[in-house]
Amino acid sequence: MANPWAGEVSLEMDGKSHVLKLTLGSLAELEAGLASGSLVDLVQRFESGGYCTRDVLALIVAGLRGGGWQGTPEDILTVEITGGAMQAARVAAQLLARAFSVPDVAT
Repeated sequence: MANPWAGEVSLEMDGKSHVLKLTLGSLAELEAGLASGSLVDLVQRFESGGYCTRDVLALIVAGLRGGGWQGTPEDILTVEITGGAMQAARVAAQLLARAFSVPDVAT
């Protein structure tokens, strides 16, 4: 079970629940791998709705790594995410929000 107060978000992949978290190390890896801009630019893309699939996948991989996952970005290309692309985008946005703010008690 994910703890929002610790910045954690849950995601089910291939029928297995994973806890994702953006740690300082996973954020640094994420920023280094961004195709364009900085972390601030990434946040702005999500806030404006201008993010792309690559942004979502990069955040999912960073969150999984922060949660202790040992896979590679290529592994994500073949998994079935429960809830599909919309759920992946929702989780990516939650990761960003929880990494940089206090969580809303209702979520």
